[in-house]
Amino acid sequence: MVKSGAGQGPVWALGTMSGTSLDGVDAALLRTDGHEVLEFGASAYRPYTEAERAVLRAALGRWPGEPGVAEAAEVVETAHAELLSRFDGADLVGFHGQTLAHDPRGRGTHQAGNGAVLAAVLDLPVVWDFRSSDVTLGGQGAPLAPFYHFACARFIGASGPLAFLNLGGVGNLTWVDPALPGPEAPGALLAFDTGPANAPVNDLMQARRGGAQDEGGALAATGRVDAAVIEAFLAHPYFFKMPPKSLDRNDFAGLLEAVSSLSDADAAATLTAAAAAAVARGAEHFPRPPSQILVAGGGRHNATLMAMLAERLGCPVRPVEAVGLDGDMLEAQAFAFLAVRVLRGMATSCPATTGVAAAVGGGKISRPDS
Repeated sequence: MVKSGAGQGPVWALGTMSGTSLDGVDAALLRTDGHEVLEFGASAYRPYTEAERAVLRAALGRWPGEPGVAEAAEVVETAHAELLSRFDGADLVGFHGQTLAHDPRGRGTHQAGNGAVLAAVLDLPVVWDFRSSDVTLGGQGAPLAPFYHFACARFIGASGPLAFLNLGGVGNLTWVDPALPGPEAPGALLAFDTGPANAPVNDLMQARRGGAQDEGGALAATGRVDAAVIEAFLAHPYFFKMPPKSLDRNDFAGLLEAVSSLSDADAAATLTAAAAAAVARGAEHFPRPPSQILVAGGGRHNATLMAMLAERLGCPVRPVEAVGLDGDMLEAQAFAFLAVRVLRGMATSCPATTGVAAAVGGGKISRPDS
């Protein structure tokens, strides 16, 4: 078992992610010293059942103590315990939890799930509540994967600027210059949420067809984009804020209403185009053009969305698998990486990633004997 301050060598960390698309839990082992990615280990996915997803949906936008939150936390803890207990060889766990509400300039940020419960069940130290410290110190609390993206850029041998795009429920971009000495170095990173990605299309499919997603973008491919909806969408005040900046899953809730009169296919096409337009608008903030944009998250499987991105962006847009990374597990691996950094007192965010005043380390550490 790892003890805080016990050595600085590489360890096996088991990271988890349960994203805003509410599909399920990803878990992945990563061998790292908190600076470099040294080796990838086993990974696994545990989908939420329809009943579990309904509990989580009912709690979206709610804060600790409000109706439905305790039930959502129990779903999250149970699903994670079930999945993580399948793994052997981990020295510690990085547990993200399930974001239910995110209002960094207001009530803060809320990820359901208690790391102390998992520490007791798994008999391992668990690092969790990664975002609160950043928010308390004036940051957006998101995105948190950029420090891991910097390590990945080094791992793949990149020498010049490139960008990582995660397409989950919400989209986020990380521009990376791996030539600089570390992720905290001025100019090494710029990161921010782009706008809604998979969440509106998933919600549309759930409401109209009872399905979890537009598989492969097949429905969107048959529809026509409503240009007026996209124009109104890009007039949202969020797009006029300078990064770093972050979103809650429901900040663009009006987008579904905007396509309510469209056919299923046209609505799916328009919502998919909105996700691509948001990324393209975000790319205007890059300090220098990237050599490529590497895409992770479920959205990279959406051929229609990927084609729309390639059309709007002025550089190659490729799934992260093209450089030997795992786009399904990149965020889970990120929280494994961050867990090691938290345990060793290292920064997990900085002004260029969340807008926090200075580089800061976040996260609580729960031990099985606490």
